[in-house]
Amino acid sequence: MKIKFIAALMLLCATFIGTANAQDTVEWLTLGSDYAHTRFSPANKIDASNFDEVEAAWVWDGSSFDAQSGRATPSYVDGRLVFVAGPRRHVVVADAGTGETICSYREPNTYRHEYSMRKDYGKGVSIAEIDGKKVIYIVSPAFFLTALDFDTCSPIEGFGGQIAVDGFPTTGVVDLLADLGHPFDPYDGIPLETGYITSSSPPIVVNGTIIVGNSAEQGYHQSRIENIPGDILAYDAVTGAFKWKFNVIPKPGEYGHETWENDAWQWTGDVSSWAPLSADPELGLVYIPTNGATVDFYGGFRPGDNLFSTSLIALDVDTGERAWHYQLVHHDIWNYDTPTAPILLDVTIDGRKVPAVAQATKQANLYAFNRETGEPLWPIVETPVPASKIPGEKLAATQPIPSKPAAYELQEVTLDELVDFTPELRQQAIEALADYDYGPFFQPPLHRDNDEGKLGALWCPGDVGGTNINGPAAADPTSGIIYVTSVKNCSSRIMVSGAEADTQYEAPTGTTLAQYAVGAGRGGPRHPAGIPLFKPPYSRITAIDLNTGEHLWYIPVGETPNRYLNNPALQGIDIGNTGTGAHAVMAVTDTMLMYASQTSDGTPALFAVDKATGKQLGKIETPAVARYGMMTYVHEGHQFILLQTGSSLTTLALPGWDEGHGGNTH
Repeated sequence: MKIKFIAALMLLCATFIGTANAQDTVEWLTLGSDYAHTRFSPANKIDASNFDEVEAAWVWDGSSFDAQSGRATPSYVDGRLVFVAGPRRHVVVADAGTGETICSYREPNTYRHEYSMRKDYGKGVSIAEIDGKKVIYIVSPAFFLTALDFDTCSPIEGFGGQIAVDGFPTTGVVDLLADLGHPFDPYDGIPLETGYITSSSPPIVVNGTIIVGNSAEQGYHQSRIENIPGDILAYDAVTGAFKWKFNVIPKPGEYGHETWENDAWQWTGDVSSWAPLSADPELGLVYIPTNGATVDFYGGFRPGDNLFSTSLIALDVDTGERAWHYQLVHHDIWNYDTPTAPILLDVTIDGRKVPAVAQATKQANLYAFNRETGEPLWPIVETPVPASKIPGEKLAATQPIPSKPAAYELQEVTLDELVDFTPELRQQAIEALADYDYGPFFQPPLHRDNDEGKLGALWCPGDVGGTNINGPAAADPTSGIIYVTSVKNCSSRIMVSGAEADTQYEAPTGTTLAQYAVGAGRGGPRHPAGIPLFKPPYSRITAIDLNTGEHLWYIPVGETPNRYLNNPALQGIDIGNTGTGAHAVMAVTDTMLMYASQTSDGTPALFAVDKATGKQLGKIETPAVARYGMMTYVHEGHQFILLQTGSSLTTLALPGWDEGHGGNTH
């Protein structure tokens, strides 16, 4: 059978359809625009000269699908938008010019679905062309792989087989649990005593193979040491036949097995790939970002570096064999799971063309490699870090820190970093820190009954700081510049006994209590004036030239919130633009960098920025606050900007977008 994988059209640089000045159609093929996950489009109809004319177009209302989080970035293919919505993760196909729903599909209910902690977190779909017909692929919260007809949203004949659960179609579905190697029930899933697995990102289809990632229960909601690994699965794109499995926790005889210094490889798990995957079809490689192993903030029961946790792994698409890997955090106990897809770019370093892959991280490091060989573009230095003060915990003595690019957000807590608008405010910040253990990068957590009498430890970036799920990086493949958005945020998680932590959960996974697990709440020091402890900006966009490894510029995200402008302690002080304190939602076009944020009074807005300088080119009000992602496409000669606005999708366009069909809200 003839298979054409349409996303390969946009591997490293987008394909122009029509001429640069007469675009009729420009597609957005994956949730990241292309296989390289650049979030780049060559669309050029909206530029600095007309940006202020952009207006609200149509809105797709997902309330009937119980849509909530708005994490799914649609694909635009053949005049249609394809996306997922709601905790049932409905697959929806809509008209790209009006937002009218064309068809949808909903998987039958199972306990596997009901238990999933990632139900409303689906980020998109994958689309391939089989024998001249486009097919939609989706992985559900219950961990089923389904192939759907692009035109009808009906399951594909001859793909997969019958699922032994009432209500499932007779074809078009693969039960992914069957290939993980653990006993399971088709309706209930894997027994919670063994572990749990679900999904929060779509599969990726590369050269005839569907590669499936996964996600696990959040490590900060775990109190028991048993779970299952998030092994990577692969299937034939035509038939759904199983092809290979990659063990993310190596078994005896496999590379990396020695990094588990006891028998924890037999019974602990996670190391999932909940972020989206990227791929290079020409090299035949898929790039897998992973998170940490079971139980965040304590790993005394799993000594060693714990490969392949918190790593970037390059796998052969056809065989599943490891081509190369790099572990970004050894023995991760900071919840530094890799939150966004790797970005692929071709760059020129010292006159030499290099195929690159770059991974933005919660720790605010951009790790950059030759995507063919895994060789770092610049040295990554194993740097001494603090030891743990929690009994039974043995942390790695060093962590890998890139020499270039430099970190793009706060990593070390020092008094010099504290707010200094006035001497009084600075002294209050110093006093707020006095009861906490703080210091260098990779400061470890403390347990509540620590010998130093501290309320806890403070480390930066925190597990919601740096780069995170709601601020995917973007890039311009024509220049080699990557745009990362980050938040200045630190964490203080208090560790308690596993028995105490276990009381927080109604249906925990595993059977054996960890010696320590995270207690309820995040806590942490607070400034008495109701302002951040640290100097602004509180969130930013940083432009990094991957040809040189240098930062080009940074700008605050959005505008200073009124809660700071009107704060009595700051009256009469020029505090500048602090940024909102939230990540930016970004997309890059031929003409500009666009990002969604808010103005000082909370009004949602879309900003246009010069890609080379960071200079603001324009700002327009938008109908709703955008989160997690955005995309743009050209449909019937009109460029649309689509924002993910919670339960809805909101589009913007230049006047005249509705010529010939009128606008609707659905």
